[in-house]
Amino acid sequence: MKILYLNPAAQFGGAERSLLDVMTEVRALRPHWGLSLIAGEDGPLLEAAREIGVAARAIEYPSALARFGDSAAANSPGGATWKSTAKFVAGLGRAGIAALSHLPTLRSAIRADRPDLVHSNGFKAHILAAWAAPDSIPVIWHVRDYVGQRPAMSRIMAMHSRRCALALTNSRSVADDLRAACPGISRTVPIHNGIDLENFNPVGATADLDEIAGMTPLKNAVVRVGLVATMAQWKGHEIFLRALSMLPRDLPVRGYVIGGSLYRTRGSEASLEQLRRIADGLSLNGNVGFTGFIDDPAAAIRALDIVVHASTRPEPFGRVIAESMACGKAVIVAAAGGALEIVTSGDDAIAVAPGDAAALADSIRQLSCADPPRARLGAAARKTALDRFDRARMARELIPIYEALDAARN
Repeated sequence: MKILYLNPAAQFGGAERSLLDVMTEVRALRPHWGLSLIAGEDGPLLEAAREIGVAARAIEYPSALARFGDSAAANSPGGATWKSTAKFVAGLGRAGIAALSHLPTLRSAIRADRPDLVHSNGFKAHILAAWAAPDSIPVIWHVRDYVGQRPAMSRIMAMHSRRCALALTNSRSVADDLRAACPGISRTVPIHNGIDLENFNPVGATADLDEIAGMTPLKNAVVRVGLVATMAQWKGHEIFLRALSMLPRDLPVRGYVIGGSLYRTRGSEASLEQLRRIADGLSLNGNVGFTGFIDDPAAAIRALDIVVHASTRPEPFGRVIAESMACGKAVIVAAAGGALEIVTSGDDAIAVAPGDAAALADSIRQLSCADPPRARLGAAARKTALDRFDRARMARELIPIYEALDAARN
């Protein structure tokens, strides 16, 4: 069997790491299959794919297509204004023209690859797959975000849902949302993400977060609390900073914002400069560090005592939650969406209401005051990860789906 994967980005965010995990385990379990990848830009994902035997190449998205998205509209707290709506419509038109110019090259590449299945990963890739893949080839959409929250993309995907033979989702929560937004999709299959448990474990290299963030090392013992996330507007960076500002001043805690910008979609991400200004306004100077992107997230997680997940919107899955649990860390989770499917609050994580900085601060304070509760939580989290997040399990669930779709077309 030959499978072609399509992905918009080639920088490593959660969706890209999950896609690499899929390809790695499918390659391991079905070494005779032909796997290939086309991304909308060049970047480290392509090199990592080649290292595991996947034929990977970039077919660059035109700038107007790469930068277009409705993330900003979805994240706008005050709703759309006539000016923002007009700007969005103009951007949509430019992106549509750019997509049409991109289509012949992508269509030719797909035909030359002659895949039995096309597996798309990301909203833009879903639509391009629907347009470019020959009708005889089944298209799998791997949906990792809430379609219903995207004002334009939900309509565009609904218009093309007949082309989707099957939709994979990373949680039951995302599957429910997708069925509501795209009732034309005939079948959805939730498969929780897997992770590399050999890489994400309690033993291994530890990042020097103070040095990376340019902070003065502390002489006394301190509890290190970090938010590990992309710079997406909804990942709760400001909530995390506000929670840190609410902690008692004599509590030996130092905070870290770990992550950097990854995507080219206009308006989808906060900037480190914005977050530094917020931290200054909260009088957190010297007590919170900003590392930017770290290419070894496991080492960054191992350097922390507490990992905070603070998303203000329901989390589709929460890959960093699973990774932190696998590293044996005490994790505080914003309790909504797919995140609720992978933790048991009070057992292997602590759950707080999304957007509640005071509740987050209280949980950080409680875990910072004593080692045993953190250790117990971390040990239970590691056990959950071993039981549920092995990426080979994900591939074992996925391969029969590939085989069934291929058999149905022959």
